[in-house]
Amino acid sequence: MADGNSNLEAELGFQSLVPRPGDGRVFFGRRRVRLSDADPSGRLRLDAIARYLQDVASDDVIETGWGSPDHFWLVRRAVIQQLRPISFEEMVELTTWSSGTASSSASRRTSAGGERGGLIEAECIWVHLNREGRPVRFGGNFNAVYGYSTNGRRISPRLELPDPPAGAERTPWPLRRPDMDVLGHLNNAAYWEAVEETAARKGLDLSAPLEAVLEYRRPIDLEDELELLYSAQADGFRLAFAASGSISAVASLCLKRPGD
Repeated sequence: MADGNSNLEAELGFQSLVPRPGDGRVFFGRRRVRLSDADPSGRLRLDAIARYLQDVASDDVIETGWGSPDHFWLVRRAVIQQLRPISFEEMVELTTWSSGTASSSASRRTSAGGERGGLIEAECIWVHLNREGRPVRFGGNFNAVYGYSTNGRRISPRLELPDPPAGAERTPWPLRRPDMDVLGHLNNAAYWEAVEETAARKGLDLSAPLEAVLEYRRPIDLEDELELLYSAQADGFRLAFAASGSISAVASLCLKRPGD
């Protein structure tokens, strides 16, 4: 997180995210919040944020030659921190950089700042795949391109969110072909649509500062029968995605207030 926002980060109780580096590659992009990105109140939705993060990351690796068709990236864990909501028609400046590495995965920090003061910080862990869809160690010029901005930081792709409790509330969640990606799996952003819908049904105001985490355990395919498993937690909820009886992903959303 940018140094100027570290006090607000601490007041809200957010987990600490690494600041923008002084050296190394930093990539910039711009998006304007459109009708398809905003909820009825005009707030930039979580699923739209996830698309922005995905798109600016893709733009970066395409420019450096670390994109498809030779390299694919599968998100493992995503953290989104909304300090101040971004709103409809706001121009958003996206700043992204590599923030850590492991043998076959890397973390990417992204800062999204709106022209009217909206601010969202995020970090995602991506697994590096080859053409056959298998994790593969980094080689070539990866460290020369992306290593400097990490400052030697090593990361772990280990997942942290637990399974849902036995009494979790179950809701069927139909899958649609437009939600599938080029690998034939449920797209990253589509998971966040379920988080948004759950929050709306439970009457939560997502214009407040919030921290949301989504961990992807295994892909979800169009043929899977998907259920959402909801359980309340302090100032938010946890949501598990059960595909054909197996937990495939878990999300956690927590609203934050200064001093909580």
